[in-house]
Amino acid sequence: MVRIYPTNYDRWVSLAIVELPAKDVPEAFRWRLARLPGRSLIPTDIVAVRVRGIDPLPSEPVVPAHRMMCTPEWGEP
Repeated sequence: MVRIYPTNYDRWVSLAIVELPAKDVPEAFRWRLARLPGRSLIPTDIVAVRVRGIDPLPSEPVVPAHRMMCTPEWGEP
């Protein structure tokens, strides 16, 4: 399964439904979910934010991009 979230820069991203330790997710695929400040508490106030700047601790949970979790079946490009 996949979850689709808006990002903090007006795009959408498909994320895996599980969190993994940062050490198991390549840097380019690390995301976090953040609640927008000052808005209502409905689920649409959650945005996906790329993990950048300060690297997370190896055991810190991150949400991987769905693209990282998908592996093509045999015979698919």
